[in-house]
Order: sequence, then structure tokens, then C-alpha cells
Amino acid sequence: MNTEVAVGANRLELLQIADAVAREKSIEHEIVIEAMEEAIERAARSRYGQENDIRANIDRKSGDIKLFRVMTVVEEVENESTELLLADALHQKSDAAVGDELTDPLPPIDFGRIAAQTAKQVIVQKVREAEREQQFEQYENRVGEAVNGVVKRVEYGNVIVDLGRAEAIIRRDELLPRESFRQGDRVRAYIYDVRREQRGPQIFLSRSHPQFMALLFTQEVPEIYDGIIEIKSVARDPGSRAKIAVLSNDTGIDPVGACVGMRGSRVQAVVNELQGEKIDIIQWSPDPAAFLVNGLAPAEVVKVVMDEESQKFEVVVPDEQLSLAIGRRGQNVRLASQLTGWEIDILTEAEESERRQDEMRQRSQLFMDALFIDEMMAQLLATEGFARVEEIAYVPAEEIAGLEGFDEDLAEALQERAQEYLSQRDEKDSERRVELGVSEELATLEGLSPGMLVTLGENDIKSLDDFAELATDELTSPDDGLLREFELSEEQASAMIMAARAHWFEDEDADIAAAESAGEEV
Repeated sequence: MNTEVAVGANRLELLQIADAVAREKSIEHEIVIEAMEEAIERAARSRYGQENDIRANIDRKSGDIKLFRVMTVVEEVENESTELLLADALHQKSDAAVGDELTDPLPPIDFGRIAAQTAKQVIVQKVREAEREQQFEQYENRVGEAVNGVVKRVEYGNVIVDLGRAEAIIRRDELLPRESFRQGDRVRAYIYDVRREQRGPQIFLSRSHPQFMALLFTQEVPEIYDGIIEIKSVARDPGSRAKIAVLSNDTGIDPVGACVGMRGSRVQAVVNELQGEKIDIIQWSPDPAAFLVNGLAPAEVVKVVMDEESQKFEVVVPDEQLSLAIGRRGQNVRLASQLTGWEIDILTEAEESERRQDEMRQRSQLFMDALFIDEMMAQLLATEGFARVEEIAYVPAEEIAGLEGFDEDLAEALQERAQEYLSQRDEKDSERRVELGVSEELATLEGLSPGMLVTLGENDIKSLDDFAELATDELTSPDDGLLREFELSEEQASAMIMAARAHWFEDEDADIAAAESAGEEV
């Protein structure tokens, strides 16, 4: 665009140039006209004085240019170039009021070379800003889409991609491992972020993002595009291996088979685009355990124990399947964990059996020591699911009496011994609690047993305020919760913490009441 001609052109040419620029840059005609008005204003100020408030107006139909100076009506003038006393304003306009703007027409000016150059710079800058804003708005709405482009250049491993109307960047860590591009290569990638920056909109692309693979399947599998098959979750180790969980909303269509395609044609197209990345297509299930078993394929699963509270799975696999279940460098179990959103621990049958035997031995020994019974009877109680002395002491006696080899008299005797054991243990714990300096206030908090108080004291939680400052997970976390051995639920822990904090609010209310009382006396 020859802007020097634009600012010195006749009226109709001015509108024609504005139309041409708007079409060429695909921006609104009004934005170009406003840019021309600003350019004319800046050139006029260089002629009449920068201190003046000069406005330009281009008639949108005829192209006529009008210049005028604007003065604001004030009660006391601070700037004579832009302000006018109310008394003087009334001579020009009988109903003038403070805050009004009065205009004085100015004669049109001839643009010199410097003025024309300034105008050109203003118009170019405004048009460029409008282009950038349009690019930002266009691509901001396309976050989450896959786009095609041509590699423009490669800088320090980052790939600059020409998308046609904008440039984008694929950072080195968003490329697939060992992937390289040259200028002129065609590339497909996923828009994961668009940011407004000083140098223009920055469009960030990725080829390693999990959703990029999901979009590739959407393009290759018509059933996904039509919504018959749904992609529920994706986990990727970019360039190496991936897992994708799919669900069919039509019972007559196999989601895994549809994604694989005839002789693997559909999945192979995605694999080729991702540089040979191996893809496991998995049937999604609303049952977390069943979904996990599918997710750990190709490894076989013998047993699954799930802990919903901590979102954790314990998986038992055959001894010879351990390496397959874990995968190279833990890849298979890591991807299965990402896919399901649960933490996964894997054990072999031998390890699980050994651990179960250890637990049985510990429980049996506990019952032998606490209840003064022989090993066989202790093992029988442990085998029937009793894990703690408290359970023996407080379950209905008929539950124990109903076990093979037990009767009512024996059940009552065992419960008496269990209750006596617990009473002695609590007495010892209470003495230990006092030795540790745990306060009476904390000891009277409902829900805390003597054993819990000892554990808290040993961890330097000795006052009500110490306990009140704790978070729920600090007490119940299965990994490092202070009271994790006492089978305390999150609800119970939260209720006790809130009870410990109650005195804070009572003290606050008392302080407010005291302050109000003092104010009344004054």
C-alpha cells in the first residue's frame, strides 16, 4: 500500500485505498478509516502545535476530510491550548456548560514529506495491530483443534510453522523424540495455547499432547466423529507408546475394532503420523477395577484390591507376568495409571501371598498375646477376618460363638479378656500421654483414644491449638498420616479438627463483645 499517496490523495481515492487495504489485510473497513484519521490528526498537530487537541473526520460516503480543534469548557483554565473559560464559551454557545467540548474548524493542510511519512507509519502500525488482534481472536477460538502448516524455519530445535494467516511455534519439548523437520515440510499439530503478547499473538502447537492423538483418531474413525464412539481418556509416552480408552454408544458396534479398522488401517494411519508410536486401544468400563484390568493389557491380572478413598489400586499378577505388567522402565503401569486416574501398586502372587502370611502371623501373635489363646485358635480368628482386638471385644458374642470350634462360653471369655487387655493398654497409654506433656484439653476432645494421644504427643502435637492447626490429610493420609494406623475416616478427622477450632471462634466473639461493651461505656 502506498500510504504517501493515501494521505495526499483526493477524497474518492482515500476511500478506495481504505477499501483496498481492508480487503488485502482482511480487516474491517472502519479500522482502516480510523487509522487514517489518526494519521491526519498527528500530521495536523505537527503543523498547528502538539499541545492542541486536534481531531480529524473523514466522511464515510464522500471522503471529505474535516479538521477541527477541540476545547473543553472549565471553570478555571490550566491549559490554554485545550481549555476554555465558561464565560468565554458562552459567547460562542449560549447554552455552554462546564465539561462541554467546543469545536473550531481548521483549514485543510497540505501534507509535506515528513508529515506524509508520519501518517504512513501511523496507518501501517494501526493496520498491523488490527491484524494481530484479528489473528488472536481467530486462533483463541481454535484452541483444542488440529491444524496443518508448513515449516518456515527451525530455531534452536523449535519449529516455526506458517499456518497461512499466522505463524505458530512447536517448542522442542512438544515435538516427538528424534523427530526433525526442515524448511518446507508439511506438519500437523495441536493448538494447545494462544497468548496475546507485545509482538503479536503467540500460537503454541504440540505433537506430543494426548489430545493430539485423540483428534487424529477422530479424523480417521468416522464413528468417533459422528459421536457413536466416545474417547474417554488418553495416556501417552510420546513417540514410544500410548493407551486410548474408547466406549461405544451403540451396542452393535465394537469400539476397539472400529478404531483398529480393516487390517489395522485406521490405527496404522495414526501410528504413521506419530512416527511409529505403539498404541493400545482399550475398552472403557464404568467399573474402575474392570477398566484397570483392560488398561494393564497385555498383562494378565489375577486380583485387584481398590481403595476408593485414596484412589489407589493394588494389583496382583502372575509371577511370570510382572515385567510385562510393569513394562519397560515402568511404562505400562505408568500409562495405565494416567489412563484410569488411579495410583497403581503391582505385586506378584508370591509377594501377595507372603505379605498375607505376614499379616496373618502378626494378627495371630496379637491375639495370642492379648487373649491368652493358642496359635491354632488365634489363626482361626485371623482367618475369619478379625484384625484388631477391639473387634473381638465389641462384636456381638454370637459372631464368635458361631465359628467352628467355638461356643458361647468361650466367646464370652474371649470378649472379657479382650476388654481387659484394651483397658490395661488404655491405662498405659494415658500414663505415657501425661509423660509426653499432652494437655488435658486435647485429651478430652471427643474421638481421640489414649493410643492416638500418645502418637500425637510423640509427633509434638500436644495442645488443642496444635491439633486445630492440622489438616485432615495430615491425620489420615495412608502414606504419612499421623493417625493412619487407627483406621480414622476423613469425616471423623475433619469433625475432630473443627471441634478443636471451636474455641477460636468463641474467643473471637468474646473479644468483639468486650470491644463493643467498652465502646458503649466510653
